[in-house]
Amino acid sequence: MKNQVIIEALRRGLPPERGVGLYSVGHEKLINGIKRFHLSQIPEVGKIRFVSGSWGSGKTHFFRLLREVAFSENCLVSNVELNVNEAPLNKFERVFYSIVRNITTPSSYEIGIVEASPFSNVVFEALSKFGDRGENDEEISYETYAKACEILMANKGIDIDFKKIIQEYWKTYLLEGAEKSIVDQKREEILQWFAGEGTKGVYRKNFGVNKMVSRDNAKIMLQSLSEFVKLAGYRGLVILFDEAEQSYSTMRKSALRDAHNNLLSLINGIEALSGIFLVYATTPDFYIDSKHGIVVYGALSGRIGKPEDHPPKALDTVWNLDAVVPTLDNYHEVAKKIRSLYLETDPQTEELVMNEGELVSFVDDLYDLHPSLSSVRFWRVLVAGLIKKFDEQMEEEEVQTEQIYDDIMDLLREE
Repeated sequence: MKNQVIIEALRRGLPPERGVGLYSVGHEKLINGIKRFHLSQIPEVGKIRFVSGSWGSGKTHFFRLLREVAFSENCLVSNVELNVNEAPLNKFERVFYSIVRNITTPSSYEIGIVEASPFSNVVFEALSKFGDRGENDEEISYETYAKACEILMANKGIDIDFKKIIQEYWKTYLLEGAEKSIVDQKREEILQWFAGEGTKGVYRKNFGVNKMVSRDNAKIMLQSLSEFVKLAGYRGLVILFDEAEQSYSTMRKSALRDAHNNLLSLINGIEALSGIFLVYATTPDFYIDSKHGIVVYGALSGRIGKPEDHPPKALDTVWNLDAVVPTLDNYHEVAKKIRSLYLETDPQTEELVMNEGELVSFVDDLYDLHPSLSSVRFWRVLVAGLIKKFDEQMEEEEVQTEQIYDDIMDLLREE
């Protein structure tokens, strides 16, 4: 089933949500370095890295690959699009709301479920873990709740109101005889605190908290979140910031200054955020634009630097995807992996689709047809061409490579 989902996503010209590692090539050294130098250290020290890549350079593909790696290392992942409407960096409290809202657990990712509130699962997992709840225990006992609260309250790295909200959520599992709809509504109301919804007065009255997540305390709450994630049994939280195209260019000067200040503050304090590995993806304009790029803020530019003209290394501050130059062997390897996905989905197709020798020749022919200076990257041509070729062969039809190439380029130019 996973292979079918991957192939269908590729038919639409998109990296699949799950399974990119099954056909990805070219990032092996970087990924191994990320695991060795960053994810292995995530419980002890917070880190931040930047990804620079032009449109079509594979940032989305790379993020989805990185997400799979993070899950394999027992980390939670939150993928946040930084945009002016929902998560502008100049208002970090709204960024925090998005981080919590977009948290994904390894288990939900593995079974492919899109949950309305995945963070609620993390909160429940923590309750079960802290309280030593047995696997066969169908209900939460008061002893489990009390032990979990004791462990939570003893952690000095978590804000007191953060703790109180978690406690109130856990308490709902002690409501014997209550209707499920009422309990679910109460849990939803409690977790809305993490989204900045409601008022301080209501939360003080109902749950005993004294503050909301705000601009002044959002970074403290991020630290609390990272500590709680570790207490829940995970190694840490990998946050993937994907900057919306031209998001900075639409900001007013004051908002841009606030965004840059927030980013600088985050960089300066990242080491103290143990349990956080933050990866910030941008386009090259982020570094060099004379009006909206970080060059307008010398302190920030000095801390980040700029993309270097070499393939990314894990210890680099900026990973430059535009400097990755795939080889023809890389293209051959991807083609073979995608062919394998087809064969594993339906073994009977082996009699219909190209063998490996014919496949290599097809890739070479596509490569020769594609101008080296084309604005369309060959990766996109290759994947689209392979899918079209395999689909035609499965329908027992044969289309010339030149026709496939022309059809693909017509579609890609329309995007």
